[in-house]
Amino acid sequence: MASMHLVTIVVADYDLAIEFFTQVLDFDLIDDSPSLTNDGRPKRWVEVRPKDGETGILLAQADGEVQEAAVGNQTGGRVSFFLNVDDFDASYQRMVAAGVKFVGEPRTEDYGQVVVFFDIAGNKWDLLGPG
Repeated sequence: MASMHLVTIVVADYDLAIEFFTQVLDFDLIDDSPSLTNDGRPKRWVEVRPKDGETGILLAQADGEVQEAAVGNQTGGRVSFFLNVDDFDASYQRMVAAGVKFVGEPRTEDYGQVVVFFDIAGNKWDLLGPG
């Protein structure tokens, strides 16, 4: 049996990303530890995860020009991530109050409610809730 434990999001700044994911999206901060790059330079291991979620996100601060160019464009402008919430309206209102940028207005589809938003790095997400 296999499971996915982490996915990586390249960010411009660890602390701003932690604040966004924990304060705006209400994720848990699982780990924020000193670490080293493969060539021995200092970095941090920063992991966040939705409350009661199984798969977490490794927040990786961009290191060098290639990674800096990937911040906010990890999937070429497509929706990259999908956040399922139990209370769509409350989550949406909390995010609006926090200044999150949305693409259009929430809509109802066959599978439930949905609206696209941008994370702190500029990646597109679907906020999804029951219909």
